[in-house]
Amino acid sequence: MENPKFEFYTRPSGHNEFKEFLDDLKPVEKQKLVTVIAKTQKFGLQVAARQMWIRKISDGIFELRTTGSNIQRGLYFHVEGPHYVITHGFTKKTQKTPVSELNHAKELRTEYYDNLGGK
Repeated sequence: MENPKFEFYTRPSGHNEFKEFLDDLKPVEKQKLVTVIAKTQKFGLQVAARQMWIRKISDGIFELRTTGSNIQRGLYFHVEGPHYVITHGFTKKTQKTPVSELNHAKELRTEYYDNLGGK
């Protein structure tokens, strides 16, 4: 199985929510999330799941996970083969992923497919 390759989703308007989220984080928080992405790409999904760097949260929606005092999440979905798309990110403040964040990821996934990969 080929290791995953992540891309950040850019909306038809040119808006890239995940990149903007990363840019707004403190450097140490940004580095944690970027490291989780890099490790998942390097070691694969099985290792990432065992290490709890990723987790399935809904039908076809997954999260990249960081830990610490501020918990960042990046939501993503699988396209095909090793291709995965990160829709957006947020700072988690409760135990459960907010329904609004999950719904937003699903909306962006639909938009992605409606626009043939956002290209």
